Amino acid sequence: MLSGLIQILFFQGLGELASRLLIPLLPGPVIGLVLLLCWLLIKKEVGPDLAMVSNALSKYLGLLFVPAAVGVVLFLPQLKENALAMICALVGSVTLTIGATALCLKLNRQSVKPDDKNKSDH
Repeated sequence: MLSGLIQILFFQGLGELASRLLIPLLPGPVIGLVLLLCWLLIKKEVGPDLAMVSNALSKYLGLLFVPAAVGVVLFLPQLKENALAMICALVGSVTLTIGATALCLKLNRQSVKPDDKNKSDH
């Protein structure tokens, strides 16, 4: 279990370093998560220690949203002032995301021909 925790903290630390030195626009934990994902793709497996730690942390993931909720309450007057702009941005971004996903799915389905599926089954 300790090995899995060390792996998570190591990649978070790498992400923080990369954020400070190379990519200051992205948060360190996000970069660390991407680095961990790349590492796991290279290894092609998730070790049992890492799986155990990640499952244990996932159970308490809701606690991480408490600071965000406090921030929302703290900045409630600013949120009320900009409510229309935020709603427009959210609706627009969701619409674009759904459209982009549908387009990617359509292009992906067109690139896979029915004959290709039958050949892979044999």
